[in-house]
Amino acid sequence: MPPASSSEAAAPRGTRVAIIMDGNGRWAEAHGVSVTEGHRAGGDALRHITEAALDLGVRELTVYGFSTENFGRDPEEVAGIMQLFMELVEREAPIMVERNSRMCFMGRRELLGDEIRERMRWAEELTQHGTAMTLCIAFGYGGRAEIIDAARAAVLEDGVDGLDEDSLRRHLYRPELADPDLIIRTAGEQRTSNFLVWQGAYSELVFTDTFWPDFAEPDLRAALVEYAARERRFGGRLTEAGAS
Repeated sequence: MPPASSSEAAAPRGTRVAIIMDGNGRWAEAHGVSVTEGHRAGGDALRHITEAALDLGVRELTVYGFSTENFGRDPEEVAGIMQLFMELVEREAPIMVERNSRMCFMGRRELLGDEIRERMRWAEELTQHGTAMTLCIAFGYGGRAEIIDAARAAVLEDGVDGLDEDSLRRHLYRPELADPDLIIRTAGEQRTSNFLVWQGAYSELVFTDTFWPDFAEPDLRAALVEYAARERRFGGRLTEAGAS
C-alpha cells in the first residue's frame, strides 16, 4: 500500500486513534467457521490496519484486544485467544521494527500466564526504539481497573492530599501515550465498554456496522475523514459564525 499523499490525507498527521475491535465471533458465525478462526481473522485485520494507520499518518494506535471481563468467556475460547495473541506478537514485533514502529501493551499483566508476559516483554524491548508510530494493545485490560490501579499507586507515592488529575495520569498504565483523538468501534455496538475510561473523556466516537475482520483501509480512512470534519470543543463554545 503506497503512503497517502498530502492531498489524500484523511486527518491531520499525528492523529491518535483507538479501536474497539468487535465482531470476531459474529463474523465467524456468518462464515460458518469456529470462533477461533474468527479471532484469527481479527488478528490478520489488525496487521493490515496497523500498516494502513502508519501510511495515513496515525501517530498512536491503541486497540482493545482482550478485556478483564473477557476472562469470563468459555475457557476453550479464552485459551485459543491466548495462543493466537502469542503468535500475533511473535509474528508482528519484527515487522514493527522494519516499520520503525513501537509495540507496547497495557492491562493487568498479573492476570496473564508467564509465557504471555515474557512474549510481551520481548516485543516491547525489541521495538522500543521505533519512532514512526506506536501500536498499543490493551490485553487483560479494563478502564475502571486502570483508574483503580492508578489511584492506589498515586496515593502511595503522593498521599491522599496529593491526589489530583496530574498525579493520577502519571500512574496510568501508559502515561506516555496521548489521549486518543478518535475512538472507533466496529460491529454495530454504540458504547465504549470500559475502554480508555479516563483517556477517552473527550475523544470523538465513530461507530461502524462492519465486523472487525472485514474492517480495512477504506473503513479507517472513512472514519478519519469523519473525524476531521468535526469541530472539537473540549467543553467550550464555537465562536462567532460557528456558534450555535
